[in-house]
Amino acid sequence: MTSLAASVESMEQLATVWRDMVLDRNEDADVRDLPGISVRWADGRFAFWNCVTLTDVGADASLLERRLAEAADIMRSKKYPGFLWVFEDLLHAEARAGLTAAAERAGLTYAFPGTGMAGDLLPVPEPTHPDLTFVRVSTDEHLRAYADLNSRAYGFPLEDGRDGLAGSALWKREVHAYLGLRDGVPVTCAGAVAADGRLFVVLVATDPECERRGYGEAVTRKALHEGARATGLTRATLHATVAGAPVYPRIGFEPNSPLHFYGLR
Repeated sequence: MTSLAASVESMEQLATVWRDMVLDRNEDADVRDLPGISVRWADGRFAFWNCVTLTDVGADASLLERRLAEAADIMRSKKYPGFLWVFEDLLHAEARAGLTAAAERAGLTYAFPGTGMAGDLLPVPEPTHPDLTFVRVSTDEHLRAYADLNSRAYGFPLEDGRDGLAGSALWKREVHAYLGLRDGVPVTCAGAVAADGRLFVVLVATDPECERRGYGEAVTRKALHEGARATGLTRATLHATVAGAPVYPRIGFEPNSPLHFYGLR
């Protein structure tokens, strides 16, 4: 798969998976595919479920300027904050060079970077870790623990994370979501969900006090192992944070497009 094709795949996987995620939170969520913009906005307290993405392939500087302004207007119309996702490799070279300045003119501020990744890597062997016991998310208590791990890892208030997952039937039935327990206490988590012939890895997090012990890699392998066993799928995709970027190539993922996340200024 060419670099551009992998970047398009990464963007399309986001749109596919996030549609289900935001509708799970809010059946009246703003889910639209506009010219050059995908809207997946639950308008809840969990900011990751409030998402706008640029979808043009090869956008030049003029088109990028227009799309950023349109995206910012959509974000301003919402009650709760969220993020604009920009896949750098989908932009023309001139547009990439001017992205920072164009975003500032649209009233957007840079939040954090990421990286799209994918690979034909499944199945993976069933993982083990000497510190961890793996439990599939199947109860509201599990969901609360999963949400709290993400809140602590990404710096969200606990109630915001719980608003994103509490009571979800989707996460208990369709997402292959796992907690890693150390001495019975949840310390890490990862999920994998089938989407358009692939497994998409979602919401990987480790308690900040338990990082650099291989927990995130182990629980991601567990989610992928069980997801592949259940679905027979062989390709997987994800969007990595800076913290996760060194981990996933060890599992077999290959980086594609750099990602840029923006919020409203």
